[in-house]
Amino acid sequence: MNRCLSFTILIAMLAIVSPAFATNPELTSEGLEQRIDFWKKIYTQYGKDDIVIHDVLRVNLIYDVATDDDYPEKMLATQATLREIRAGLDTPEAFSPEAKLIADAIVAQGISLNTAELDALIGNIHTQRGIKEQFRDGIVRSGRHVDSFREILRRSGVPEELALLPLVESSFENVRSKAGAVGVWQFTRGTGKLYLTITNKVDERLDPTKAASAAARLLRDNYNALQDWPLAITAYNHGRGGMLRAQSEYGSDLVAIINDYRGPVFGYASMNFYSEFLAAVDVYSNYTNYFGELVLDQPNTPRTVQVAAAAPKAAPKAAPTKTAKATAAEKKYKVQRGDTLWQVAQRFGTTIRSLMEVNNLNESAIYAGQILLVK
Repeated sequence: MNRCLSFTILIAMLAIVSPAFATNPELTSEGLEQRIDFWKKIYTQYGKDDIVIHDVLRVNLIYDVATDDDYPEKMLATQATLREIRAGLDTPEAFSPEAKLIADAIVAQGISLNTAELDALIGNIHTQRGIKEQFRDGIVRSGRHVDSFREILRRSGVPEELALLPLVESSFENVRSKAGAVGVWQFTRGTGKLYLTITNKVDERLDPTKAASAAARLLRDNYNALQDWPLAITAYNHGRGGMLRAQSEYGSDLVAIINDYRGPVFGYASMNFYSEFLAAVDVYSNYTNYFGELVLDQPNTPRTVQVAAAAPKAAPKAAPTKTAKATAAEKKYKVQRGDTLWQVAQRFGTTIRSLMEVNNLNESAIYAGQILLVK
């Protein structure tokens, strides 16, 4: 066989294989099995057009799956069926087929069929949109960063599995959330300033490597304060202070905190964050079972980017991707979906500061379709 062809095949095979994560006893899943199973379904079974109607506390109690078109009707039908069950507790044999199915699902979750429980269930109906396509794309993008993130975390004494936390936070995209969190690691401005340089000219949240180092320090600080990794990981979402308050009331048992702690902002997102992470690790480690063979993105050539220096040395030029609308020799570039200013600077051998100055940008956020001067 041709040597070049053999090398190409080898590279393709390496791109398909995901790094293995050994079982870590510090990352316990005991008592969270139903939550983890629910999030695995959201990641692998339900897509962007699926709206899962379920219970907000017993998340794996799934009543129905709707679309944007029939969601209102199915929500009303679910409420009506739960009320039917509550009204007919003394005569279950008279339940409609829909009521019998939901009653069986409730009992399968270990919930008693009584008036108090049914009242709670009626008030706790919740919806969650599937993200199967988004999660699959996140696994593909993870190949750019996972190995370097693992090394950064390992050096900080943080479990290497947390290199996959961006699957939960951002699907390994440099995105801005509705809450103002930015980057692959989704730092808010307030928390980010504790670990990164964030000014009108520079936003290191958009540098995946620097943000990974900041995340490692934040997670380590959380652990030093809480002395428990499930709580430290939950604090990444809920905040260290909030988890310290929960710990002071219920100890270090995350399951007890989820079931009983009712802090003012300890809601659905915080309750599920650690379970989402464990589900993401499980799916990533076995992704071929859910998505078939995937060719993961390859890491970029390592570079040092001096985003805050007065006169930084230009990084080596990298070849544009196939989707680029311009080459390094041209003066303009049309921003593609998922691009960050850091990536554009790398592509054209310049710096974030230079791009901001020449394009008169007040902040480093950019958007798809935007035209940038790059030379």
